[in-house]
Amino acid sequence: MRVDLFDFDLPEERIALRPVTPRDHAKLLRVIPDQPLQDLHVGDLPDLLREGDALVFNDTKVIPAQLEGTRERDGTVATVSATLHMRTGADRWKAFLRPAKRVKEGERIRFGHSGSSCFLGTLDALVAEKHDSGEVLLVFDVSGAVLDEAIASVGHIPLPPYIASKRAEDAQDRQDYQTVYAREEGAVAAPTAGLHFTPELLERIRAKGVEEHFVTLHVGAGTFLPVKADDTADHKMHAEIGYVSEETAAALNRVHERGGRIISVGTTSLRLIESATGEDGIIRPWSGATDIFITPGYKFRAIDMLMTNFHLPRSTLFMLVSAFSGFETMQAAYAHAISNEYRFYSYGDASLLTRRDA
Repeated sequence: MRVDLFDFDLPEERIALRPVTPRDHAKLLRVIPDQPLQDLHVGDLPDLLREGDALVFNDTKVIPAQLEGTRERDGTVATVSATLHMRTGADRWKAFLRPAKRVKEGERIRFGHSGSSCFLGTLDALVAEKHDSGEVLLVFDVSGAVLDEAIASVGHIPLPPYIASKRAEDAQDRQDYQTVYAREEGAVAAPTAGLHFTPELLERIRAKGVEEHFVTLHVGAGTFLPVKADDTADHKMHAEIGYVSEETAAALNRVHERGGRIISVGTTSLRLIESATGEDGIIRPWSGATDIFITPGYKFRAIDMLMTNFHLPRSTLFMLVSAFSGFETMQAAYAHAISNEYRFYSYGDASLLTRRDA
């Protein structure tokens, strides 16, 4: 499909720079294909669920994966920014460099403050590989838990570019840009639909007899990359690492067996569960990298409903929701959201979508 079909005009003031407080006071647009749209709030979610349903959450935890450093060559020092996006070994990460042209393969980058131990503020890495689009493989001088500690010491929360271009990251973001159930470290971007949940809201959902299950997909910085191709067939997704346990797969299969609905909290858990589901509709234990790219025409295998935020024009995520609830349905939903002052993107409001063929 032509990528420009997924374009739309979004006023700058609709981009949320801070989340709503409390989290569950954000707006929630209920979208059921061929039915009127409903303007609700996230706190209304328990009333939209039924006993026997199951919510699937992504329990990945955001790490401070934005690193600022320097590269020295022939006595000249250049500043470099790196966004880690996928760990490939105990001492190595794939990353996006900016500006990439300042660094060559085989050069070293010093991150953090010079003159201190890595525990207290410096971290050195070798650029082992350099690829297109500014992607590199960084091999660090330390590994394992020591590397994790060093990244936590020198790194910053990698706010999405549409927020970072308007304000700097601050201490509040370390709390705001993390779900209340985050536990598996490794993401460089939050599964943002989950940011709306509070302990109180989760308790109300449990009281309805709704199950909650957790999967892990470590969201990468590739989620923010624009689709530069003119046709969706020419776009290549960046892979992300994920896990679905045997216990979770079996529990979700039982939900469908008894007639319950599986509701994905976020596109990340949806993409992971769909990757783990066979053409027979059976969800299986799964581990590895997924680069699944969902566009209109995709036949969903497992997920019945999707809670998600409002996404960028021409983005793979707007393509995904258009596949889920229908292209015309989502165009109308987004037009409604814009005209009714919904807040967009990571810190914005949410929608609850029903699958078109559900």
